[in-house]
Amino acid sequence: MRFILNVLWLIFGGLLIALSYAIAGIICFILIITIPFGIASFRMARYALWPFGRTMVRDPQAGAASAIGNVLWFIFAGWWLALEHVITAIAQFVSIIGIPLGLANVKMVPVSLMPLGHRIVHTDSVR
Repeated sequence: MRFILNVLWLIFGGLLIALSYAIAGIICFILIITIPFGIASFRMARYALWPFGRTMVRDPQAGAASAIGNVLWFIFAGWWLALEHVITAIAQFVSIIGIPLGLANVKMVPVSLMPLGHRIVHTDSVR
């Protein structure tokens, strides 16, 4: 079932969302000082390509630097990526088939706002 949902996700919005994260990552790498944000953005792009069966969990080793970085991320990139998730979720909630896809978009909103200090793990390994 995860495979089917991931394929539907990819077709109905996932590819565009992943491209948005990738563009944000490229911009962060170009600016050199924001390379840690670029790494987080590419990690989220990979997660946005195939979200079902994976989730983001808080990294217990994350410190104050990731909190400060999340504030900067929110100001410069997080709000428009979160807005993209909300708009896509609303469009997907229109159809019955799109409801699980819309829920996945809603699940990604907090991650798009604060990506630093999180890890992507398979849902089988989360307790």
